[in-house]
Amino acid sequence: MSTRTVEIGSSVGLHARPAALFVQAVNDTGLTITICKPGGAPVPANSMLGVMALGAKNGETVELSSDDAGADAALDSLVELLKRDLDAE
Repeated sequence: MSTRTVEIGSSVGLHARPAALFVQAVNDTGLTITICKPGGAPVPANSMLGVMALGAKNGETVELSSDDAGADAALDSLVELLKRDLDAE
């Protein structure tokens, strides 16, 4: 299993626009990826409702995971996306 931990960079956290951009990027990978807060239950990262339900705020940490082959590069790319302030762009 490939796993990455990242601190949310968007000023409003993973809500509305940042969540939509993240979910679209996950869907573009074609991989099965989950996201969770540390110690929390993982949710499908391609689910807008699941991602928004996490309530991940700016500065909080989330964990991305995938069992799929070739997930390392995709997870690295998603980490870089989540580090950015997507609301400011």
